[in-house]
Amino acid sequence: MSNKPKAVFDGASHTPEVPASRPMNWQLEQIVDELRAARADWRKSCGRTRELGSRELPSRQTVAEILAALSGALFPMRLGPSDLREESEDFYVGHTLDSALNALLGQVRLELHYVARQCGQREPDLETRAVQIVREFGAALPEMRRLLDSDVIAAYQGDPAARSLDEVLICYPGVQAVIHHRLAHLLYRSGVPLLARIVAEIAHSATGIDIHPGAQIGHSFFIDHGSGVVIGETAVIGNRVRIYQAVTLGAKRFTVDESGQLLKSQARHPIVEDDVVIYAGATILGRITIGKGSIIGGNVWLTRSMPPGSNVTQATLQHQPGNEGQP
Repeated sequence: MSNKPKAVFDGASHTPEVPASRPMNWQLEQIVDELRAARADWRKSCGRTRELGSRELPSRQTVAEILAALSGALFPMRLGPSDLREESEDFYVGHTLDSALNALLGQVRLELHYVARQCGQREPDLETRAVQIVREFGAALPEMRRLLDSDVIAAYQGDPAARSLDEVLICYPGVQAVIHHRLAHLLYRSGVPLLARIVAEIAHSATGIDIHPGAQIGHSFFIDHGSGVVIGETAVIGNRVRIYQAVTLGAKRFTVDESGQLLKSQARHPIVEDDVVIYAGATILGRITIGKGSIIGGNVWLTRSMPPGSNVTQATLQHQPGNEGQP
């Protein structure tokens, strides 16, 4: 009689139960060797021939943990731990900030050393500079809290479906994206753009809202719904501006140098003045100005400046001289 195990069938799925067996041979040694060779080729093509021996870039996971801690410190009773009580609020904020700022210091060090290596420079004062960046970042948090309060109020006042300030802070993706942007923009201005971009992309992944950390945004800013919003690096947005989902503040064209390489950081995105409302799906491109108090209708494609108080819709654009027959 054979001792070979019999297949056991599940009456529901009719899938045989496979008996435990020895580990499979995945030829891991060969795969590891080939991956090492691929890394070596890439590093050589980028001019990175020196082995560093340790991580050289900031960690997205660590930055996400820092963001969660900073959000809790900014809004402890709403974004902090669920068991926090008001009498221990200051202790929690102090302890959380101490931990978050020390972790941020480590990430700032990594970026500064990375940039120095990329440029082939030696900077003996990198540690002093890193400490100064984080110290100034921490000192700016109280003012940022007040700025974020204006954004939360704008969200509540701008949405008739909102029942409370707490609701918009806890629930609205637009508010979450703005919190991240305020933190990212501060890092961007402090001279650590890679960390700022990581912060922005964490928010982008979570909310579907893509705000470059270089964008300048005034107080009382509200993004309603939010999915698909894109705001470019050199965009300038005034105070009390409200935009809806799928709005793009983008570039019309990209300037190149004599060799055909893109020129970086050129002013190429719109300026949106105070009290402007931009409805869903509007696309506004180039270094143009949308004047104060204007209303830009849904799905409008706009590549020229508009004076203050404009009310722009697809119909008005189609009936302007020279636009007959244009979509």
